[in-house]
Amino acid sequence: MLKYAVIFFAISLAAGAFGLTAVSQIAQRISFVLFALFFLGFLALLGFAYLLGEAFEAGQQAAAIAATAAG
Repeated sequence: MLKYAVIFFAISLAAGAFGLTAVSQIAQRISFVLFALFFLGFLALLGFAYLLGEAFEAGQQAAAIAATAAG
């Protein structure tokens, strides 16, 4: 998705350089939407990774407490 955002950004820059403002605006809008979707997906995955790391850490601590209490 990021690749397509960069491609549309390049199209927007090229169209703007040639004076095709309508094409440039459309490509710019598509590029912005794709980048926003990519960034939101990245943030969601980053949040899930953080929560998953916290869950594993808590699970390991609980197992260590149970092992010391049993022994």
